[in-house]
Amino acid sequence: MPRIAAAALAGTAIEFYDFFVYGTAAALVFGPLFFPTFSPLAGTLAAFATFGVGFVARPLGSVLFGHIGDRRGRRPVLMASLLLTGASTVAVGCLPSYGTIGVAAPLLLVGLRFLQGLGLGGEWGGAVLLASEHAPAQRRVLWSSFPQVGPALGFLLANGVVLALSSALSDARFAQWGWRVPFWAAGVLALAGLWLRSSLAESPRFLEIDDHARVPLAEVVRDHWRLVLLTAGGLAVGYALFYTVSTWSLAYGTERLGVDQGVMLACVMAAVVVKGALTPVVALLGDRYGRRPLCLAGSAAAAVWMFPMVALLATGEPLLMFLGFLGAMLAFITMFAVIAAYLPELYEPRVRCTGAAVGYNLGGVVGGALTPIVATALAEQGGRVPWGVAAYLTAVALLSLGCFALLPETRPAPVGAAVGAASG
Repeated sequence: MPRIAAAALAGTAIEFYDFFVYGTAAALVFGPLFFPTFSPLAGTLAAFATFGVGFVARPLGSVLFGHIGDRRGRRPVLMASLLLTGASTVAVGCLPSYGTIGVAAPLLLVGLRFLQGLGLGGEWGGAVLLASEHAPAQRRVLWSSFPQVGPALGFLLANGVVLALSSALSDARFAQWGWRVPFWAAGVLALAGLWLRSSLAESPRFLEIDDHARVPLAEVVRDHWRLVLLTAGGLAVGYALFYTVSTWSLAYGTERLGVDQGVMLACVMAAVVVKGALTPVVALLGDRYGRRPLCLAGSAAAAVWMFPMVALLATGEPLLMFLGFLGAMLAFITMFAVIAAYLPELYEPRVRCTGAAVGYNLGGVVGGALTPIVATALAEQGGRVPWGVAAYLTAVALLSLGCFALLPETRPAPVGAAVGAASG
């Protein structure tokens, strides 16, 4: 299990590095580089729109790679999705700007972002299923939580590289070529990830399936559509929290509050460090007390914290901004530490890769793709404290709370309880 968990974690870290480095670049430089004819606000909105394309592509990737995962195995998904995302990210780093090739630049940017999202849509399902289906039942949340640490590591790596470059280079040099370096580095990381995953064995649970679904998506839509919608709605607040903190706040803090971008990145990264470190700890609670209670607690905490978080952000004070971000990340991880075990357990094994991945990535469309765009527009309409953003995030949190309330618990019965029930 340690070797399987490490390979799953490394792969998700690399793929989310690719995804996050795009989001950071969209917040900091893509507006003037690819949409120079727009006003600063319109350029930021356009850059976040290309960011959102990746989330739209992710459910399509979950369908494509979910089909492969349910028909051919979880392992091929891990290899193909990592290769696709890595190649797309390197290509973004080689893309000429609007000033060089005109309107073709933003069009190509959108296309490459779509391919990024397509690959990432397959990555999560393959990684968490390989970990969770190898794991013993009573420690399934713990072992499947390690792929969930990957996004935090990917975010820290992406923003650490951007922070180092932006500190070492002048603003002009960073905008000219420095922003490309993190995208080029994705190629090296992808090759390392492929090497790590090349020796992994196929999931034993997949090998036990005698009757594989002919068209997994058709079965999911026919038999599990309600489950897909509820899981997507439940996960929406997690995505909204993460991308409010990691993407929208960077643009808001630097453009509206005048905070140095290095300070903003440092505040966000510090909160994400805590989030990543606590993931396995919270996962142990999921094994002990169940999946659904933690999802309900995280959603409720998010609903309570959104107004304080926005108020703390609006101060522009580093320590207060960090505290606001930290509260959001704690609410986030209370849910997402258990999701990698919870979602697969909700679906039968023959359609598990498709069902879990589609639900997970549809939640990204609702909570991740729209949030930076909606938050940017709402913040423009308000004063120094964007209360409209807080109200929007609170509404998303309440939606997720209601969806989780309608889902069942899936925690396996303790060994002693299971034996007692069988003997009775």
